Amino acid sequence: MKLFSRAQTALNDRVVWQCASLALSYPDRHRSDAAAALLEYVEGAAREHLSTTLSAVQTLDDRAAAQLYVETFDLHRRATLYLTYWTAGDTRNRGQAMLAFVQAYRDAGAVPPADEAPDHLAVVLEFAATTDAERGRRLLAAHRTPLDVVHRALCDTGSPYAPAVAAVLTTLPPASDDEIRRARRLAVDGPPAEAVGLAPFTLTVPPRRAPEGV
Repeated sequence: MKLFSRAQTALNDRVVWQCASLALSYPDRHRSDAAAALLEYVEGAAREHLSTTLSAVQTLDDRAAAQLYVETFDLHRRATLYLTYWTAGDTRNRGQAMLAFVQAYRDAGAVPPADEAPDHLAVVLEFAATTDAERGRRLLAAHRTPLDVVHRALCDTGSPYAPAVAAVLTTLPPASDDEIRRARRLAVDGPPAEAVGLAPFTLTVPPRRAPEGV
């Protein structure tokens, strides 16, 4: 078994996060090529997980890849990559939960994204990989339960994106018994709900870039 120093593990985690960020973003050839190049520097189980996702997506033409992405993440709330949906649902608390991500980015000297919500998993992963690994790791660890729920939802449908989320999970401590119970409960019951004065899910987490002709 190959053993890594703490510094090597930390560096490998950052490469995993960047590669997973590209793999879990809206697909295009530039991102796909960049992720494939980074994969050469990934070690351990995460390499196989990411390779599985990238190989599956790269076999699709641009239109099919875009359609798969939209159908997987934008049209089915059980697999949404917006992490505050799982912790706050469509409630008044969701705005405050998003601000926690914004504040983390600002504390690290980064400008919050203008073209994507701050709690989108791909955004969090890029922040952790390129800006502040420790703050990024804390954000990911704090949302371990949502990541487990999304991973299970993707596995249940046989999605090629499931291994990419599995790769992210390899960079975090194993789930505790309490986290496992909460993930099971969340998968069954869904996130907190608050119907009064709120827009429906399809407006708070809209499909962003539906492929032409879909």
